[in-house]
This record gives sequence, structure tokens and C-alpha cells, in this order.
Amino acid sequence: MSALTVDPVPENGQGWDEIVRIWEETDAPEGCKVEIIEGIVTVSPPPSKDHNTTAELLQRKLYGVIPEDWGIYQTLGVSVPGRAGLYIPDLVVVPRAVATGPGNRVPADEVRLVVEITSPSNANHDRIGKAHGYAKAGVPLFLLLDPWHSGRPTATLYGEPIDGTYRVLEAVEYGGTLTLPKPFGLELDTAVLPAD
Repeated sequence: MSALTVDPVPENGQGWDEIVRIWEETDAPEGCKVEIIEGIVTVSPPPSKDHNTTAELLQRKLYGVIPEDWGIYQTLGVSVPGRAGLYIPDLVVVPRAVATGPGNRVPADEVRLVVEITSPSNANHDRIGKAHGYAKAGVPLFLLLDPWHSGRPTATLYGEPIDGTYRVLEAVEYGGTLTLPKPFGLELDTAVLPAD
């Protein structure tokens, strides 16, 4: 994966505060995900049953390995500075103290792990735009579960972000086992994940 060298800047003259206002006021149908990706407010349809099952299965596994004072969230916004982004990962692991209080988003530099599960409507956002955003913000681990990858579902763990680029720590086709390093120390058997 190559790094993008230029941060996106809204070309329509709207500043960040105006884009966030539009994001906050977007009246999308129930279950849709509204995000800001590279300065553009995007709306994704509700995820499929298999998508939700994948998130639930992974969340169940993660609860067994995270510290007591961390939480796992499915609808928490992550502010990504420098990428004109406000993402809502499928799962985000963050210390509970960071996710407590008013508001609906946390700074990306407080996040310990993000998980994105691709859907046909958002696969490229997850694979490219969000990957760069999370890396640039310094999120230490990004797990991409991609049941739409060239017809062969794959799980890819990215880490060691430097200058907006992740290193691939491990990649397996569904059916293989992927290891999330400490502090997680989780052996994830991807054979249990539905392949949409």
C-alpha cells in the first residue's frame, strides 16, 4: 500500500466545522452509517446480516482478551485529523474513560484497534482511504476483514504506522488463523467468519 502525499482539503470552500455540521445534521435512514471520508460526507446502507454476525463474533472474542478498563464499540466515531475524516469503524477498541462522557466521537490517537468489515458499497473506502487515515493518525492496529477481496475472503492485520502507511503484519484467507499481538494476544480463527 502506498502513502498519499497530499492531505485532502475541501475544494468547495467549506471548512471542517461546516462539514462536521453537515455530518451531524444528515438525516439518513435508520441503520445507515454516515461518515466523513477525505472531506466528503458519505452514507452507507445498513450492513448485511453476515456483516453484523462477523462484528459480533469478533467482539465476543475480543472481550476475553482486552483489559478490564477498555471497551469495544460499534457506533463510536473516530476523529482522524489531517485526513479530513470522521470514521465510524465496525469495531473500535479504546480505553473506556476515553469513550465516556458527552459527544459521539473519540480522537484517533486514543484508539488501540480499529476493525473494518468491507461491504460491496464501501470496500474501497475501507481498503484505501480509511487505511491511510488510521495510519496517519497513528492507530496502532487496523484489522481489515474483507469478504469481498477478489472473490477470496481475506483478513489483513496492519500495524506499525509510519507517515500514513501501515505495514502488513499478517494476512490470511478466511479459514486461516490470524494473530493479534499484545496487548490482545488473540488467535483469531477466521474459519468461523461468514464470507458474505
